[in-house]
Amino acid sequence: MITLLLALTGVLLLVAGPIMIAQGVLGRRSVVHELTSQRIVFPATGLPAPLARYAQTPVRTGLQARAYSEFIAGHVAQATDGRTYAEIAAECMGAGRGDQRLDRLRQTAFMGETLRGALLGAYQAWQVTTLVTGLGGLIMLIGAVFLVLGAHLR
Repeated sequence: MITLLLALTGVLLLVAGPIMIAQGVLGRRSVVHELTSQRIVFPATGLPAPLARYAQTPVRTGLQARAYSEFIAGHVAQATDGRTYAEIAAECMGAGRGDQRLDRLRQTAFMGETLRGALLGAYQAWQVTTLVTGLGGLIMLIGAVFLVLGAHLR
């Protein structure tokens, strides 16, 4: 009975593993497609030293999306003197209507933080595809071990 259970579990895992790997690969392709369709390209100059290697590189991977989000974060921090959208919005409410400078600053912070969030979402999706693909391989390995163990116990 145990050998049959091991064999069935092994077969199920050997079927599930490739499905997970395929889903990881499809997810990765989806992330690449979405990032590529946005036509985001790192500028040729003006990048901070840690991002200089990305100069003139199109954003197509999750790692590049995270790097570009860091680039945006630097610009937003510079434009807002390090204040967040929430802090600027609170200032706008305190200043009352009509302060166009604060309104523009609030809009800049909102747009920058929104873009960063979208890029970080792409990075997280990229990481999930890596995890799913790796787990698919691990599940296949465990399935093979179960099959061998079941055959050995027979």
